[in-house]
Amino acid sequence: MSNGLAIFLAICIAGFLAVDATLFGWDLSVALGRRFADLLGWLAFWR
Repeated sequence: MSNGLAIFLAICIAGFLAVDATLFGWDLSVALGRRFADLLGWLAFWR
């Protein structure tokens, strides 16, 4: 991964978190975190 791509991804993630905090009150991040935890549990089952 190049430095430019890493900086771009960091800016995108920071922008997503800023929008989520201001518009949705962190609800979107919490929902995505729960879905990701469910996905990890599902993947662990199939391992």
